Amino acid sequence: MRQLVDQLNTAADAYYNGKTEQMTDYEWDAMFDELKKLEQETGEILPDSPTNRVSADSIAGQKEPHEFPALSLAKTKKPEDLVKWAEGRPIWLSWKLDGLTLVVTYDNGKLTKVVTRGDGHIGTNITHLSSAIHGILPEITEKGHLVIRGEAVISYADFEKFRMESDEDYANPRNLASGSLSLKDVEEVKRRGIRWIPFTLVFTEHEIVSWGERMAFLEGLGFHTVDHERIDHPDLETINARIHAWTEKVTDGSNPYPVDGLVISYDDTVYASTGSVTGHHATRAGYAFKWQDESAETKLEYVEWSCAASTITPVAVFDPVELEGTTVRRASLCNISECERLGIGSKGTVLSVIKANKIIPKVIHVSHTEGSLQIPAVCPVCGAPTEIHESDVSGTKTLRCTNPKCTAKSLKKFTRFVSKAGMDVDGISEQTLSRFINEGWIRTFADVYRLPMHRDEIAQLDGFGEKSAQNLVDSVAKASSVTDARLIYALCIPLVGPDVAKKLLGAYSWKELFAKAESAEQDDVFSMIDGIGPEKSKAFVTWFKDPENLAVLNDLLTIITVEETTQKASGNRCEGLTFVVTGDVHHYKNRNELKAYIESQGGKVTGSVSKSTSYLINNDVNSTSSKNQKAHQLNIPIISEDEFTERFAS
Repeated sequence: MRQLVDQLNTAADAYYNGKTEQMTDYEWDAMFDELKKLEQETGEILPDSPTNRVSADSIAGQKEPHEFPALSLAKTKKPEDLVKWAEGRPIWLSWKLDGLTLVVTYDNGKLTKVVTRGDGHIGTNITHLSSAIHGILPEITEKGHLVIRGEAVISYADFEKFRMESDEDYANPRNLASGSLSLKDVEEVKRRGIRWIPFTLVFTEHEIVSWGERMAFLEGLGFHTVDHERIDHPDLETINARIHAWTEKVTDGSNPYPVDGLVISYDDTVYASTGSVTGHHATRAGYAFKWQDESAETKLEYVEWSCAASTITPVAVFDPVELEGTTVRRASLCNISECERLGIGSKGTVLSVIKANKIIPKVIHVSHTEGSLQIPAVCPVCGAPTEIHESDVSGTKTLRCTNPKCTAKSLKKFTRFVSKAGMDVDGISEQTLSRFINEGWIRTFADVYRLPMHRDEIAQLDGFGEKSAQNLVDSVAKASSVTDARLIYALCIPLVGPDVAKKLLGAYSWKELFAKAESAEQDDVFSMIDGIGPEKSKAFVTWFKDPENLAVLNDLLTIITVEETTQKASGNRCEGLTFVVTGDVHHYKNRNELKAYIESQGGKVTGSVSKSTSYLINNDVNSTSSKNQKAHQLNIPIISEDEFTERFAS
């Protein structure tokens, strides 16, 4: 019992505090159940047993006692237990979100504090991070005292995006969410994509005794609450049917957030509050259901090393097994530390595999190790030497490529290149790009258009087949003709998004633009274009001054067709004239609307006064601003908005 308690507590500390994962959920549950059985048999419970306390986060910061204890729920894997607990009363079924519980308080319509659950009685005040967490509203219309409990979670998509873009290594979204809330930098936390989802209204001054109505009340205030469904007659047949339906939402990918089960709650909140507290569980506050993970034993064929961003990740490839109705033959091993913990060897190593939370294939146990794990000395993508990096924070060991220009480190650029706003190559996900890069088929942007040459090989990849390979070939062909604005965005030029591309093309055709940037003697050559400025101009020119970038672009232009999107004027009242607009406007909503009108009438709008300027529009014609002074020096007429309207718009 002592050994089990120590192992479980060490693993829980790592799980709740963003450290290296010590064991899988599957292993933790099995060990926890074994401990609970021993406690029941002996009648003894050790003081620090996890069966007798709430697992706590240890996020650093100001400690804060909870106004209402945040107790944990009893758990079961048997639908029959849910039926017995429900007692035939109307209940609500919702997700058991796999994140970090935060208690959020409002007073007089304002957010007053955000506190982690901690040990259920005392948490850490992280109110300073509230603006970085989606879903926590700074203000609401309710003026009374309000306490809401919810889960801070990160979607699978945002988790994978973060892993691709950063040098950090986390085992799962929950681990990342926990580690992120320990940070001080609000902007850094914001980029992690954490979302807070309310799952219960703890306190309101209004008399609302229905759990469902309390959730509706929160939704009326603008909160996006956890998905929930009412069950009026919770018999075994109904419970089983609803569990099955909710499980399908997990396996078909329609639920974007990690969950580790379901929760049932009484609709009658008055009755729910009459339960007793045993250990750290409120007996009627709710009951959690966790899935019985289906495991299968198989043999390792080999370990594949897949490079994405800075990290080279080991992936176990094994004899195919059936799990949760699908065939599985691959599972990520995360990092070198996880391989060492499990005891991963070479071909013939015997593995036990599950689909964690019904989704992610995961190796949970090694019963026999054959040989030893061979860690590659060179990157599988570029052939550069590798190095083992140990995190100062978690101690996790990961393998990295030492080549700063490795193609795999440009995965985000290729993702932007094929995106809808870019070249719009339908059906190529970030994960698919990563596989193609690791196969050696993509090195430059133009290689995306050479993928049809690998059609037969693509058809043989796991998850593809003849139809998928042909669909990809068709998508590439369809995307071979692209507008000039999409091309500029797709090139991944720093500071140049769709809007900047449009502004640049409003002044020059794409061919003129590229030629001017390549031959420019000064970085600010485009700074006079309204909305560009010196910083964006420099970024654009610098990109075109790089011989490697030009080689990539010229290669691409031999394969694709570029369509010009120059806007035709609808009138000619400003034709041949160049305007500069400064100061506030009154007749138009804003300066952009005035600019749009001028351009629609064949005129141009620039950002600075020069010899080519025809008129400076400023409602304060007597201003001593630098633009007015420049106009006076160059004898450029200064006109008010009224004068402009009278001459060119009436």
